[in-house]
Amino acid sequence: MQNNNKIVKPQDGLSGFLEHFTNDVSSGFLVFLIALPLSLGIAKASDFPPIMGLITAMIGGLVVSLFSGSLLTIKGPAAGLIVIVAGSVSDFGKGDAIFGWQLALGALFVAGFVQILFGLIKMGSLVDFFPLSAVHGMLAAIGIIIMSKQIHVLLGVSPLYSNGRPMIDPIILLRNLPATISKADFNAAIIGFVSIFIVLFWSKIPIGKFRKIPAPLVVLLFSIPLAKFLNVNPSQLIQFDQNLGDALNFNVRFSGIQQFGTFFQYVVMFALVGSLESLLTVKAIDQLDPYQRKSNANKDLVAVGIGNMICSVLGGLPMIAEVARSSANVNQGAKTRWSNFFHGVFVFVFLLTDIQFSGLIPYSALAAMLIGVGVKLASPKELGRMAKIGPEQLLVFCVTIAVTLFTDLLIGISIGILVKLLSQFLLGVPLKSTFKANLVVSKTHVRITGAAVFSNWLGIKRSIDQFQPSDILTIDFSQCNVVDHTVMDHILHLENEFHHAGGKLLILGLEQLTSVSASQHPLSTRKRERANRLDHFGNSMT
Repeated sequence: MQNNNKIVKPQDGLSGFLEHFTNDVSSGFLVFLIALPLSLGIAKASDFPPIMGLITAMIGGLVVSLFSGSLLTIKGPAAGLIVIVAGSVSDFGKGDAIFGWQLALGALFVAGFVQILFGLIKMGSLVDFFPLSAVHGMLAAIGIIIMSKQIHVLLGVSPLYSNGRPMIDPIILLRNLPATISKADFNAAIIGFVSIFIVLFWSKIPIGKFRKIPAPLVVLLFSIPLAKFLNVNPSQLIQFDQNLGDALNFNVRFSGIQQFGTFFQYVVMFALVGSLESLLTVKAIDQLDPYQRKSNANKDLVAVGIGNMICSVLGGLPMIAEVARSSANVNQGAKTRWSNFFHGVFVFVFLLTDIQFSGLIPYSALAAMLIGVGVKLASPKELGRMAKIGPEQLLVFCVTIAVTLFTDLLIGISIGILVKLLSQFLLGVPLKSTFKANLVVSKTHVRITGAAVFSNWLGIKRSIDQFQPSDILTIDFSQCNVVDHTVMDHILHLENEFHHAGGKLLILGLEQLTSVSASQHPLSTRKRERANRLDHFGNSMT
């Protein structure tokens, strides 16, 4: 991997295919094993035909991998979009799931086109605008919503309104949990609880070789024979009523635009939340890449947008760069984009050879896998982490969760951003520094005056991007009154990027600022004590 202390990066294209075939095909197969049950479960939870989750995984691998801007991310359906997808089916269909699915596909097609535009106008940096506490709050809320629905499925009960419309309101779902417990299907619940135990604790077993087997595969290996042994009711087993040939039809309908408000709402949510989640994954996987390759976020947005347009035509779920499968891909030793391609090949072969899992996989086992995803998104540890980083981060995090649960994702993230802006004002960030940073840039320095916060970070980042990571660059905060958590986190990632590229990022002035966190967390927001505040020209305000 290294030659004279310099990282030798794997080649892309056909050369990479030939050189790293063994690594990439083995990693692709492992990801396929993980993607198979999760794709089915995500489709079912989204009120799409189950096979459509596999259609999206197949397109994400076979097609999108070839021109994506990130080399190691896996493209496919994501649990984080379940809330939006199920909501769109319910709102468009008004009780008719098939009709709602087809109209939702029309909104997804337009959203895919919007994502292409996002990439073409270079909005890949969109992810850097959102405050991290609001993003984590949104993801935690998604996790809670997923769990609130899937706990009913795990107990063998379908959470429906009396009129047959899918229930997606998390508050009502949680309120109805006692009624579900009273009428739980005993056999389905046994399988569900065994499966959730595997999902949550498989990584902690003491035998290392067993830990390498992905938990979703272990769930299948246990739940399928257990369902046979318990003679589970066929209604509790996933049924395929289509094969690949039947599924590859023109399923999309655009008549949903007649419900303009609903149509516009879901186009925005598919495009915005899907892009945000995908970009966050790309950013996270770049940090895990042992070769420290930097993805082209704009190119990746275009690729995902094209993939979503194709998926919508064929009836598939929206796709993103999915973090759990992408992390597994890196950990398994993938070297190039071909691992994602091979993952798609294995999904295609599975569908093409018509390997029948129909009537074998229990819904409660799939629900357990999705609850596991929900637990990761809404982990209590995240609440503790936010509290350690600082009270204003905890406030934004909790408000975003609460508003999202009682309204929807767009309102939740918007209110989270507003609360973050208010907290900046209370910390002393002047209005003129809120969206525009005061910068002085020289050949080796970027000096920031006044405030460095999430809302003006894009301007700061543009100035830093004028330099190469192999350069020696100094970022000077000595004339700042406030540096917030989001900027602190971005600076940490930039330090790592410069280090791996052979350059160096020097940080000045942070030692003059005081952490707002009682725990003195290294990434907490920092502010200058009032007795030593500076104006925008660096003069003392005492």
